[in-house]
Amino acid sequence: MFLTESFVDQSDWRVSASCRDEDPDGLFVRGAEQRRAKVVCLGCPVRTECLAEALDNRMEFGVWGGMTERERRALLRRRPDVASWRELLDAARRSQGSGEDCRVG
Repeated sequence: MFLTESFVDQSDWRVSASCRDEDPDGLFVRGAEQRRAKVVCLGCPVRTECLAEALDNRMEFGVWGGMTERERRALLRRRPDVASWRELLDAARRSQGSGEDCRVG
């Protein structure tokens, strides 16, 4: 079976995640410990893919893509019109590279 590059990019982003070797319990924490968990996401090369996954699948717990569950819920409330966060965030990334102004929240 041959996998296309886009399929690999969308489904296997986790292999490039900065947190892949971290203790999962450290990413599913509450309160002040969430700040420490978010530090892992700062330089992550797949932060956008991770955040899109959490938003599109309404992940309720843990730090995903540098956002806590509370931050994600607030974003979802502000943008109930978004059908695909992956598409929106990919478009934002492309427009950022072209110098256009694009806001997601």
